[in-house]
Amino acid sequence: MKLSSFLRTLLSRAAWAALAVTPLVQAAPVIQHWQTAGGARVYFVESRALPIVDVQVDFSAGSAYDPAEKGGLASLTRGVLDLGAGELDENAIAGRLADLGAQLGGGADLDRASVSLRTLADETKREPALAILRSVLQAPRFAPEVIERERARRSAALKDALTRPDTLAARAFWAALYPEHPYGRQTTPDGLNALTRADVQAFYAAHYRAERATVTLVGDLSRAQAETIAASLVEGLPQGAAAGSSLAAPQGYAPGETRIAHPSAQAHVYLGLPAIRRGDPDFFPLIVGNYTLGSGGFVSRLMKEVREKRGYAYSVYSSFSPLAQPGPFQIVLQTKGAQADDALAVAREVLARFVAEGPSAAELKAAKQNLVGGFPLRLDSNRKILDNVALIGFYGLPLDYLDRYAANVERVSAADVKAAFARHVALDRLSTVVAGGETAAAAPKP
Repeated sequence: MKLSSFLRTLLSRAAWAALAVTPLVQAAPVIQHWQTAGGARVYFVESRALPIVDVQVDFSAGSAYDPAEKGGLASLTRGVLDLGAGELDENAIAGRLADLGAQLGGGADLDRASVSLRTLADETKREPALAILRSVLQAPRFAPEVIERERARRSAALKDALTRPDTLAARAFWAALYPEHPYGRQTTPDGLNALTRADVQAFYAAHYRAERATVTLVGDLSRAQAETIAASLVEGLPQGAAAGSSLAAPQGYAPGETRIAHPSAQAHVYLGLPAIRRGDPDFFPLIVGNYTLGSGGFVSRLMKEVREKRGYAYSVYSSFSPLAQPGPFQIVLQTKGAQADDALAVAREVLARFVAEGPSAAELKAAKQNLVGGFPLRLDSNRKILDNVALIGFYGLPLDYLDRYAANVERVSAADVKAAFARHVALDRLSTVVAGGETAAAAPKP
């Protein structure tokens, strides 16, 4: 039996065994926290239920840190980071990981770049796997031929994406909300093609540093073992002059409307504004209210009014996306071009009514029941625990965030929801983007 198959079998058996003896209602994981000598923040959850270890290292190195003239550099740097390191090329890394039954993962978003590892806890498998992770973090090759290949692949993928109205709508929406902020910068195929190996090396040296790192460990480890592992992962990271680690607050936003012509039958519609950052005290009233407004599937007001009553869209939803700086509130739908304006008008009406009235008693109860009842499913695996704890660590949320989640949801009142939406969703500051549906192009409206 191959080791990867063995790992899956072992984990499956262990999961069933754990399920047999674990109560259905579990307390949130206990998070231990400390800082390495180099300034990296470490978050650790000891979990002995499965013989595995999950590790993730997050850096303040997402696309918001791209130099203004070098869009796509953060993503490219993360993309090639684990494609050759130390004495190992990308094929050797893949082969060794397969032999160990281990997996590397990660990626980059606006705020952060991450590298993760899943490995068996047995020392004979864990330590060689961790050695590969250390090499990836501390000694990436950045081979010229790999960079050239990945740059070309990404450029071609972006060119293809830019032919689709959904991509055009999303890009225009973010550009409208963040016109003078890194969140709104747009990567172009030509910009990607201009990136060099020296650019990648410089970005790595400036951003992949211990003081910009958050290390999260979950699994079959002791505190002493976790401390040793965390220190070893960051002690060999770049030293010297560092880039700034914080993002400025968005400036320059002004509401408006943008229409993008595209010969598609369907129109893609975005409506929203910059709204909330991670750790905002209004987070829980907003997510409770948004369940009723647009994230609750077929029970949401937007779905009932836009789809069920009028048939304007197959799918319509609203969301809050908190980031290091205020991320967007958005309503998104797809509809026939001829009815885009009608669908948009209904969405606006639903939003205005909800901001004015808030949820009913029945809606508030249903939202709380769903959010609280579904919360244990967000913690039912080591991988999900890792994701949640990594988020807590990177954004500096309270260590008892998971413990208090249900209580924070339950204490939300209808008045809290109304007040929070009034503070963060100003109806006169909404921006609209409509792309496709063979609509005529128009200049942004003030």
